[in-house]
Amino acid sequence: MASIAAIDQQTEQKKTEKKPRRVSKAHFLREYADREDGYKYEWNDGAVEKTQALNQQQAEIYFILLAYFQKTVAAQAGGGLITETDMYTSTVQLRRPDIAFYSGSQRQLMKKGENQISAWVVEIISTNDQVNLINQKLDEYFLAGVQVVWHIFPDSKQVYVYTSPEQVTICRGKTICSATPALGDLEIAAEELFV
Repeated sequence: MASIAAIDQQTEQKKTEKKPRRVSKAHFLREYADREDGYKYEWNDGAVEKTQALNQQQAEIYFILLAYFQKTVAAQAGGGLITETDMYTSTVQLRRPDIAFYSGSQRQLMKKGENQISAWVVEIISTNDQVNLINQKLDEYFLAGVQVVWHIFPDSKQVYVYTSPEQVTICRGKTICSATPALGDLEIAAEELFV
């Protein structure tokens, strides 16, 4: 059982913990949209969430996925994969998935400034990522209309493939990771992502 002094100390710490500063969307876009300091900034109902941007090791996973993607029907039809680009998942949430797929028709609408929801999102999970934020974003992605989310764990060489917040396939080794239903012809053995 915790002592009264320990409980008092924990309570005092919670009172003094820095709460995220709330900013307007306009302020966020002005101050954080083009910032290049090794971090990725997302806007969540007024709170600025700061995480590590992709590093070179994580970028290698993107290049591997891009090589597989370029062989798909969606790529031949003008679709594309992009890293850390803006995607409004709601009117109060701007996310920048590590990797996102947009169809050719979505890319045309994006050129006109129309927000599009990626059908397939990839988040590369590092030791710096917070599990509660990861789970919150997973729910948020599916509420917004994302069809498939991959959580790639380079340290443990695993991929969690979600087709809903409750449906997950854990891939490792030779187990095939699929982007179905977003990209029916994009499949890769988990071990191929970690060469």
